[in-house]
Amino acid sequence: MLVNEHVMNLDQYFKHWQQVRTDLLATVDKFSDKELTYVPFPGSWSVGHIIRHIANAEDGWFRYIITRELSDWPGEFTSAAYPTVAATKVLLNKVHDRTLMSLSDWDETDLDRPIEAPWGQTFKLGWIIWHVLEHEIHHRAELSLILGLLGREGLEV
Repeated sequence: MLVNEHVMNLDQYFKHWQQVRTDLLATVDKFSDKELTYVPFPGSWSVGHIIRHIANAEDGWFRYIITRELSDWPGEFTSAAYPTVAATKVLLNKVHDRTLMSLSDWDETDLDRPIEAPWGQTFKLGWIIWHVLEHEIHHRAELSLILGLLGREGLEV
């Protein structure tokens, strides 16, 4: 039996997430504290809500679904607790640092590991990670579009 001597930890495998995160934080920096309450159209979320939602989804998928550190999906992060751009960036970084710690504990052989969600549905670990990354990319683009609606330049990739 041959043993693969070069198995990458998932933090290496998903290292491009760091660029996505850098671009997200740069996009968040383009908003003022006052603009966190901006709602681009009736019925949509505010800028601050979108940013906090990115952190909430990442925290929920990793700490509730995968690691089971939480006994329930985390409650929404509120504007009262994270009222400024600086505070929302601290939240994003705190949640993502925990994610990176998890990724450093797993390697690419874990990607096919089944994860059963508390509601009974089963996902592959790799699918969950890609889902959370894709979710961040989606909302990063949404924030960039909102900057355009405000007459400013959004993310340049």
